[in-house]
Amino acid sequence: MTLYIDPPIWPGHGRMWSHLVSDESYEELHAFAARIGVPERAFERDHYDLPAHRYGDAVRAGAVAVGSKELVRRLTEAGLRRRKGREA
Repeated sequence: MTLYIDPPIWPGHGRMWSHLVSDESYEELHAFAARIGVPERAFERDHYDLPAHRYGDAVRAGAVAVGSKELVRRLTEAGLRRRKGREA
């Protein structure tokens, strides 16, 4: 039961973004996001998009910092990966 966050290296809307995922369940992910004040609208398929200025908040709250490839690997191994264009 761990939450993971990758570095804020993803550009969009004039900002840099991180992805926050769970290796346990979407329920765990949603609860963690709510606890640190991430709005529900930041959820996309299987992760939350967090702007760079929120990265430290997630880590301080217990999210484990990993590289992007490691984050996707853990999400996939947990059976929680939802790819674009596929119904979940």
